[in-house]
Amino acid sequence: MSNSLIHNCETCPAHNVGNLTKLGINMDNFDFVVALAGNPNTGKSTVFNALTGLKQHTGNWPGKTVTRAEGGFLYNNKKFKLVDLPGTYSLLSTSTDEEVARNFVLFGQPDVTVIVVDSSRLERNLNLVLQVLEITNRAVLCLNLIDEAKRHSIIIDERKLSKDLGIPVVPTSARYDEGINELLKMIYEVATGAFVCKPYKIKTESKQVKNAVEKLNGKLLQAFPKLPNVNWVALRLLEGDQEIINAIRSGDLGSLEIKNFIPLLEEQT
Repeated sequence: MSNSLIHNCETCPAHNVGNLTKLGINMDNFDFVVALAGNPNTGKSTVFNALTGLKQHTGNWPGKTVTRAEGGFLYNNKKFKLVDLPGTYSLLSTSTDEEVARNFVLFGQPDVTVIVVDSSRLERNLNLVLQVLEITNRAVLCLNLIDEAKRHSIIIDERKLSKDLGIPVVPTSARYDEGINELLKMIYEVATGAFVCKPYKIKTESKQVKNAVEKLNGKLLQAFPKLPNVNWVALRLLEGDQEIINAIRSGDLGSLEIKNFIPLLEEQT
């Protein structure tokens, strides 16, 4: 076959995997937005590539120098826009990367957040997982690098982990396209509401903290009626999150989604 007949263009679907069609940067008229979160070195970019067919990151976040990657895929006749968040160990906003990732999940409100973890180092990755689950009720845990875990004789009971976390858990080895079809299925089910997540939330036994959160919740909703995840915002205030404090003082908290994320989500590439 002539090389001229082979399509290598990133703007074209690379190929089909089951019901998946990789759309590259073609993301017009998407039905759902999916955020891809995870620690550095978990194979997150490989998962992104496996779903979209793209192999490089392009563009910066609005007002930030942090690089972002976006791509699209078609699954079960629904178009998904995939946003690859900066790799972070935490969402406590101590760095620009953490701020971008945290704000997109909190204020951008993606339809699904896929949390990619290194199966061979699961314990150290769970900190970010639990933080994400404090922010969103729609998530899928991707146990990536499962081949590395098996090589080190690490066995993970994904069914028990799914029950404990209250979200779908899918073992994958993205570099070998293993588990990708199951991952797509769970993304689709969470996005469409076929699977209703009941994520684990960290509970506090302190009555003083509970009372303070309840009081803050009432005041926050009075000032910002459309504020998502008000409970989490209240906890961040109690912990002294300076960005959240500044946003409240300036009155910008309720418009963070509009200012920073609506242009990104509606952007036609």
